[in-house]
Amino acid sequence: MNSDATGYDIIGDIHGCATALEELLDALGYRPAGADGAYRHDHRTAIFVGDLIDRGPQQLRVLQIVQAMVDSGSARMVLGNHEFNAMAYATEWPAGSGKYLRPHDDPTDPRSQKNERQHAAFLEQLSADERSHYLGWFWTQPLWLDLGDIRVVHACWHDDSIAVVQRELGGDRFTSIDQLARVSTKGDPLYDAVETLLKGPEISLVDHGQQSYRDKDGHLRDRARLSWWKSDASTLRGLAEMGGRFTTDDGAEYPDLPDLEVTEGHRSFVYGDQVPVFYGHYWRSGDPRHLHDWTDHTACVDFSAVKGGALTAYRWSGESRIQPENYFVAAKPS
Repeated sequence: MNSDATGYDIIGDIHGCATALEELLDALGYRPAGADGAYRHDHRTAIFVGDLIDRGPQQLRVLQIVQAMVDSGSARMVLGNHEFNAMAYATEWPAGSGKYLRPHDDPTDPRSQKNERQHAAFLEQLSADERSHYLGWFWTQPLWLDLGDIRVVHACWHDDSIAVVQRELGGDRFTSIDQLARVSTKGDPLYDAVETLLKGPEISLVDHGQQSYRDKDGHLRDRARLSWWKSDASTLRGLAEMGGRFTTDDGAEYPDLPDLEVTEGHRSFVYGDQVPVFYGHYWRSGDPRHLHDWTDHTACVDFSAVKGGALTAYRWSGESRIQPENYFVAAKPS
């Protein structure tokens, strides 16, 4: 494709991989320019799907690059679940209680220990002042982008969830700590809506008469991710994503799921619009695969950059259907 055509370059989850980001931007034709040194392209705009932080070794540099681009107008971004988690981790609630929306500093609470492990690299790599600065900047960023010809969200485009957020927040971003507290409270409509947008919907296996499974980390789970991008799927086998070499609780290979019809509530998450939607979050690997990584109108751009994969972009230049040849990487991982 013509890299000089006007359009968007939608870039997947970076997770602190600044070297890979700079290599990708350079290969895409973005160059540092202007007094702020922000990467710019003569004809195109970058869009980041969130999860800039956590895990990787160069988180400060990633944040410097992306903020400079967004603030200069050469890029846009949406929040990922890791940016939201960082905001909740840093927010005391109720004020003066010494407790936080994302629990930590409690050695007796397994949730606290998990949160600290996930967020440790961010805390180690940024000073208190740097964290305060970028957390404040996260508050100014939207949860989704609807640009007319394309849509961008971190994990799942779902009109009903977006409508809830717009009604409850008055827009597409957080403006108060009270709102953040509601999103952190199970049972609140905002909790479910933002969970869907930032983490994606799930479907219960046990509610459909199936056994629990152990995931790649050995955790026993009874819910599977719902493949909301499969517009023609309507059964448990078609919609439950179970391609991770999962096992049963006793270590046997997890059996194929049956073709049970799922409820309309679950089918309501399936994306049926014709506007292309781009998203990250799902830790894909290898070359993009049809109906798994991309469909006619959806494209995942998260290809596990921080876990030995390739930081990936999709170069969109006006097409109404996803073209797999428009996926772009600077270099394949060795």
